[in-house]
Amino acid sequence: MARAGLSWSADHLSEKCGISRITIARFESGLAVAAASIEAIHAALNAAGADFTRKAGKIAVAVPDEAAAK
Repeated sequence: MARAGLSWSADHLSEKCGISRITIARFESGLAVAAASIEAIHAALNAAGADFTRKAGKIAVAVPDEAAAK
């Protein structure tokens, strides 16, 4: 959700976090990936302004709108 909200391609996220495109695809498909990879993905999305919250066992994400991102 965060990647889509930022209008990032999987290739762009891969470049930003230093994780392979295949690992991004595995993560997004719900397959197991290393904890370090998840942390790198999370850090890259956070640096771009994505804000993750957990409530009642669910994860939500908010991303800056185009005006706030500029």
